[in-house]
Amino acid sequence: MSSTPEENPFGAPPGDIWNDVPLFREIQRVLMSSSGPVNWELARQVGIASASLGTEDPAPSDEDRRAFEDAVRVAELQVAGFTGLEAPSDIPKVEAVRRGQWVQANIEGLRALLEPAATKIGDAIATAQREAMPEQAQAGVAQLLGQLSPLLLGAQVGTVLGTLAQQVLGQYDIAVPRPDGAGALLFVVPNIARFEKDWSLDPTEFRTWIAIHEVTHRFEFARPWALKRFRELIDDFTSTLTLDLDELQQRLASLDPSNPEGMQEMLAGQENLFGAVMDDEQRLKLGRIQAFMTAAEGYGDHVMHALGAQMLPSYARIDEAMRRYRETEQVDPVFERLLGIEVKREQYRLGRAFCDTVVELTDETTLARMWDSAEALPSMPELEEPRLWLARSA
Repeated sequence: MSSTPEENPFGAPPGDIWNDVPLFREIQRVLMSSSGPVNWELARQVGIASASLGTEDPAPSDEDRRAFEDAVRVAELQVAGFTGLEAPSDIPKVEAVRRGQWVQANIEGLRALLEPAATKIGDAIATAQREAMPEQAQAGVAQLLGQLSPLLLGAQVGTVLGTLAQQVLGQYDIAVPRPDGAGALLFVVPNIARFEKDWSLDPTEFRTWIAIHEVTHRFEFARPWALKRFRELIDDFTSTLTLDLDELQQRLASLDPSNPEGMQEMLAGQENLFGAVMDDEQRLKLGRIQAFMTAAEGYGDHVMHALGAQMLPSYARIDEAMRRYRETEQVDPVFERLLGIEVKREQYRLGRAFCDTVVELTDETTLARMWDSAEALPSMPELEEPRLWLARSA
C-alpha cells in the first residue's frame, strides 16, 4: 500500500521509487517509527550497533545467570541487614545480558525521563531553523524539518548509550530511578568477564561486589517517593530550560549528511550538543538534581565498600581495580549530553564521604534516615558539611 503525501516525509507521490527501493523503504520506516520528540527506533538501532562496534558481544551462559542469581540473593540479605532499609516487596528478575540488551532496556527505562526535555529541545531546533531559513523556503521543507529534531535526539541517545554499553557493569551504572523501578536487575556479562580477566579477579567475589551495588540502588529507588521526586526535579529543570539559539544554528549549519564520520564525531563528542543557557535559577535547579544523584551514588558506594570489606577476602584487590577504572570513567553522560546536567566523579566521591562521615559520627541507622522521604535527602550544602544534615535529622 502506497503512503500518502502527508505520510511521506519527503512528500513523494504515491507509487514512486520511495516505496519500491528497499533502502528508501527502510529510511521511511525509521523516519516514521516515532511520532514523539525522540526517534526511539533510531536510538535503538544506533545504540545496539555502537555497543558492539569493534568488540565481541557474546551471549551469557546459563552458568552466568545462575551465578548472578546467587549473588543477588546473598546481596539482598546483606544489604537489608546492614542498612536497615525495608526490602522491596517483590522479587526482582535477575538477567545476565549482552551489551545490546542493556541498551534496549535503558532506552525503555529512561524514555519517560528524557522526553519532556526532548520536547523542549525540539521546539528550540524548530525555532532556530525558522530563524536561519529564508521565509520562501520554509513551506517546502517544513515537514522534513519536523523530523530533524527527533532524528538528532535519537542519534544522540543511541550514541551515548551505545558507548556506555561497552563500559557498564550493571543496570544502575546510570544511578537514577526508573519508571519500571523494581524491575529486572541487569548484569552486562561481556564487560564483567573482560574486567575480571584484565584485573585477575575472582569471578564469584567480583560478581557479589557488583550485586551489592545494584541491590543497594534497588533498595534506595524502591522508596515510594523516589521516582516521583526525581521526575519533579527533572521537570522543574526543563520547565525553564533555555537553549543558546545562535550556537544551535551554528551546529545545525555544520551538519553535513555527506560526511557520516563528521556527524558521528559531533554526536559522540563530550560537550552538550544543544547548549543549555545556565542562569542563577537554572543552576539552583541543577544543584538539586546533582544532590539527588550524588546522595544516591554516594550511599551505594558506601554500602558496597563497607560490605565488601566484611564479606570478600579479595576486597582490597577489587577496590584498587575499581579505583583505577573510575579514574577514566565517564559519569552519566546521558543526562549531561542531553539535558546539560553535569555530575562529575568528584561529586560522587563527595556523596560517599558524606555517608562515611555521618556513620563515623553516629551509625548506619541514622544514615539510612536519608531515605525516609524526599525532604530527608541531604542538599548539596549538607553533602559538603554533613553536620548540617545531622543537625536537622539526628
